[in-house]
Amino acid sequence: MKNCFLFPGQGSQYPGMARDLWENVPAVKDLFAKASDASGTDAEKLLFESSEEELKATDKTQIAVTLSNLAASTALKESRIVLQGCAGFSLGEYAALCEAGVIRLQDVFPIVMARGMLMERAARSLDGASGTPGMAAVLGLPAEKVTALMESLANAGVFLANHNSPTQVVVSGTAEGLAKAEKTFKEAGARRFHRLAVSGPFHSPLMSEARQAFDEALAGFVFSDPNVPVYSNVTGRAITSGKEARLLCGQQLVSTVRWVSVEQSLFADGFDKFFETGPGTVLTGLMKTLRPQAICHPAGTAKGISKVAERT
Repeated sequence: MKNCFLFPGQGSQYPGMARDLWENVPAVKDLFAKASDASGTDAEKLLFESSEEELKATDKTQIAVTLSNLAASTALKESRIVLQGCAGFSLGEYAALCEAGVIRLQDVFPIVMARGMLMERAARSLDGASGTPGMAAVLGLPAEKVTALMESLANAGVFLANHNSPTQVVVSGTAEGLAKAEKTFKEAGARRFHRLAVSGPFHSPLMSEARQAFDEALAGFVFSDPNVPVYSNVTGRAITSGKEARLLCGQQLVSTVRWVSVEQSLFADGFDKFFETGPGTVLTGLMKTLRPQAICHPAGTAKGISKVAERT
């Protein structure tokens, strides 16, 4: 079997995540201490005491989810689960880049902090009388039909943000754009238009201001060539170098997350055992939608990791 760690992204967060890992795995306590030092944030207070609403703020979510993801991967490796490749969904890509040796641990938290701050600032500049910008999952329509319908919304301030599965895509937009999109998709037969727990229209051209500033911020950090395969949301393929990784980090802010392409590349490259390494089970569900027979274990809690270790 060939193991791949899959790291969830923003929207998977919940109050108290990774507490059980912190309580049961000494190496995770060490990780929290390093995260606090690197970010200048009390990591334990952030993850264990923040409310659901507080964790929704992009600047806080970036640190919290990244730390929770890395806590899970630390616990998995402590349980002797070997990492042979990795991928991360949106924000989750930073934990994957860290685990693949592209970004150093002491750098990953400052990087995602800068990312979160710039994204939040760009999102707030789009707030208006009609509400705040954001993202929504479109359920029950084939991705091809959603893409075709997007042409009628070309000037409405809404964009295709994520291709999650053959029957689920996510759109980003202004408050007005999302309202128009909801009407359009429901009239076309969408089963549900579900607003996500995020605070901005991420993975869309609406983040262009943040992308430019983020590119400048990334110039101050070391990016190394990957030591295990790590896959890009932007291209759907394995990243070949640190130079490419740096470029793709900036592009990711304004580009569609091509998660179906990532999964297809993982299958093509021989990965056949997957671990959802962080909070929630969304990626497990998406994997099963594309390939029902795929082996994908939720591994973001002490209980989940214990079950995985027993089977391995």
